[in-house]
Amino acid sequence: MKKILVANRGEIALRVMKSIQKMGIKTVAVFSEADRNAPHVRFADEAICLGPAPSSESYLKADKIIDVAKSLDVDGIHPGYGFLSENADFAQKVASEDITFIGPKPHAIKVMGDKLAAKETVSGYNIPMVPGIDEAITDVEKAKAIAKGIGFPILIKASAGGGGKGMRIVEDEESLDEQMKRAISEAKSAFGDGSVFIEKYVTSPRHIEIQVLADTHGNAIHLFERECSVQRRHQKVVEEAPSAILTPELRDKMGKAAVNVAKSCDYVGAGTVEFLMDADHNFYFLEMNTRLQVEHPVTEWITGVDLVEQQIKIARGEHLSIKQENLKIQGHALELRVYAEDPTNDFMPSVGRLNKYRLPIGDNTRVDNGFEEGMDIPIYYDPMLSKLVTYGDTREAAIQNMIEAIDHYEIEGVETTLSFGKFVCQHHAFRSGNFDTHFVKNYYTPEKLEIQYEEEAKLASIIAIKTYLEERKGLQTPNGNKN
Repeated sequence: MKKILVANRGEIALRVMKSIQKMGIKTVAVFSEADRNAPHVRFADEAICLGPAPSSESYLKADKIIDVAKSLDVDGIHPGYGFLSENADFAQKVASEDITFIGPKPHAIKVMGDKLAAKETVSGYNIPMVPGIDEAITDVEKAKAIAKGIGFPILIKASAGGGGKGMRIVEDEESLDEQMKRAISEAKSAFGDGSVFIEKYVTSPRHIEIQVLADTHGNAIHLFERECSVQRRHQKVVEEAPSAILTPELRDKMGKAAVNVAKSCDYVGAGTVEFLMDADHNFYFLEMNTRLQVEHPVTEWITGVDLVEQQIKIARGEHLSIKQENLKIQGHALELRVYAEDPTNDFMPSVGRLNKYRLPIGDNTRVDNGFEEGMDIPIYYDPMLSKLVTYGDTREAAIQNMIEAIDHYEIEGVETTLSFGKFVCQHHAFRSGNFDTHFVKNYYTPEKLEIQYEEEAKLASIIAIKTYLEERKGLQTPNGNKN
C-alpha cells in the first residue's frame, strides 16, 4: 500500500495516521465543514471535505468516501471506530472497487453485528453463553413467558445494536410490559429494527474483553484482556489492562475462547471479544466488536504491539509475525476517556470553546488527542476529546500516574470527565479491584465529586500558604532583617 484514506475524525483519525506515516505510507484525511481546522486534517498528506457538519451528510457518506478514494488513487481505507467501521455494506463496496478495507470481511461484520446471529455462529465452539433465548421477539406476552422460565432479573437487549441503546434491566414481571415497549422503541429509533432478545441478567457483572488478531492464512492469537467495568449509561469510561482479578489459568481459558469466536466467523484483522463475568468468575460470551476498540492503547502498552500497524500488515496479506507463546504481559496500563461531559449533571454533554487546553506529558503518559486550544466542541459527534493513558510497572503505579496526569491536564471552557476519572482512581473499591459495572450506581454521586472539589481547594490553599511562609522565611537574614 502506498496511500491510505482514514474514514474518521478526531483522536482516532490522528492516531491511525501516525502509524500509517510510521510505515512510510501516505495519508488522506476526510472531514466535515465543522472539522475543517482539526488536527487530523492538517496532519494528513491530503485532505478532502465530505460535506456539512452532520455525520449523515459527511462521515456516513459511504459513496462519497469511496469516490474520494478512487479519485486520489487510494489503496486502502481504514475506518477507525464508529461511523462506518462496522458497516458490512460499506466494507463490501470498498472491496468491489478493488480498494482494501482495513478490517474484517463483510461476512464477519454482518454476523457479529447481529447479537443473535453471533450467538448461533459461536454455538459450535463450546463458548459459555448467558441463559436466554436464541430468537428476536417484539411480543410482550411471549417475553413474559420467557422471563418466567429463566427467572428475574432479566436483561432486554436490542438485537441489531449496542452502546447501551435498547437495553433494559427488568427486576420483576410488573415492570416488564413498560420496559419491553421502551426497549423496542429505542432499538427501532437507534437501529431501524425493534427486535429484542431476552437473557438472564448477570448480577454483579464485570465487563472483560479479549483483544484478538487474525490473518488471512488461518493464524489467530489473543493479546490478553482489558477490564472495562467502570461505565456510565452502559458505556465505558475507565479501562485497564490486565484485569486485577484474572488468574493465569482463567486468562488462558478466556483467551482460547476468544480465538475460537474469531475462528467461528473466519475473522480477519483486529477484533475484540467481549465477555461478562459473574461474582464467581464464570464468564459468558457477550458480543464481538469487529473493529479497533477505543481502549486499544492499554493493550498496546502492556504487549508492545502496534495494533494499527498489525491491521495494515494483515490487510496487505502478510502472515502474523507474532506467536502466542512469545506474548507476555509487561506492567499495567490505565485509560480514561476524556469526554466533554459534566459529571455533576448526569454526564450530559458540555458544549463550548476550549479556552485553555494543555496536555500532560511524561514517560508513562500517552494522550491520543484530537483537539487544540481555541477549538469549539462540535455538537454533532461523540463528545470525546481524547484518551488519557498511563503506564506503570504495577497497577498501583499506573493508577498513581493517572492521578498525576489528570492534575496536569489543563482544560478551561467545558466540563470534562477528568474529575470523575480522579474520583475513580482514588476510590477504595477501584484500588482494591473489588468493583463491577455498577461502580457508578454504587459509589458515585455528584455530591461526592463536589466534596472532592472542596477538599482539593482546601489542600491547594494550605500548600499556597505554606509555600508563601517558607519563601518569606528564606528571604530573612540570620539577624532577622530582610534582604
